[in-house]
Amino acid sequence: MTAGTMATRPAAPSHAKRNLALLGTALVVVWAFISVDIEWDELLTLPGSIGNLFYRMFLRDGLDWSYLPQAGAAMLDSIWIAWVGTIIGAILSLPIGFFGAKNVSSGLVSNVVRQVLNGIRAFPELVLVIVVFIPIAGLGPVAGALAVGLHSVGTLGKLTAEVVEGIDPGPVEAVRAAGGRPLQVQRWGVLPQVLPEIVAFWLYRFEINIRAAAVLGVVGAGGIGTVVQETIVYRRYDKAGVAIIVVIVATILVDLVSGWVRRRIIEGAGAKRVSGEDLVEQPETAEVKP
Repeated sequence: MTAGTMATRPAAPSHAKRNLALLGTALVVVWAFISVDIEWDELLTLPGSIGNLFYRMFLRDGLDWSYLPQAGAAMLDSIWIAWVGTIIGAILSLPIGFFGAKNVSSGLVSNVVRQVLNGIRAFPELVLVIVVFIPIAGLGPVAGALAVGLHSVGTLGKLTAEVVEGIDPGPVEAVRAAGGRPLQVQRWGVLPQVLPEIVAFWLYRFEINIRAAAVLGVVGAGGIGTVVQETIVYRRYDKAGVAIIVVIVATILVDLVSGWVRRRIIEGAGAKRVSGEDLVEQPETAEVKP
């Protein structure tokens, strides 16, 4: 091979952009640490303070197991708050998510709906319950359920819109070719494709809402959070330890059950899609006998 025809060796890739991005990220992290004005002395004593608190709860005086029924009833209230909030979020987010999907709604409508959902998600449940729902509904589980439900609408609506945008256009075109009206297209061409994944999102959101409901109890929204806050404030650490154990056990159990149901739903939807493909391919591959 002559020098004229010899292939030129490609130049080594430049890492300038990557290094610049890493440097920028490091500067942002340093700036964040400086701007939040962390008291390092307090931060260093934090592990010891947490250890002392748990020592008072679980070791020094022992646990007051007679408080278990009251703590269990409060945890059940938190579960109901999360459940009602999830139902509110699921019912409202399903149609809103369809309006927010760009492939089944106009561009203007989908953009407006997306921005509304972004605005809802910008306010955490704690802010919603203090600023909006406690003044309206007063202290108690109702305010907590409404706050959890409204925040769930923002999250579930966004997830629903993204799922709808990822559908297979084939069933939609088939319904339209059969003369289906717009509402029928959504019902028979879109909804069967997205519903299993959306229901799985609902269940996952229910798990998140249980934790949110426990936190909302600290500000008077009822449930196990109120019990934990009151027992710690009045230094009834033996009762607070029982309440924390109830929270941990209940959360783990709900996560296990919800995760199992979500897996069954997703696996069932996948099995149906595979069986549907087999039925479509079978007439082409089957042997025709005389």
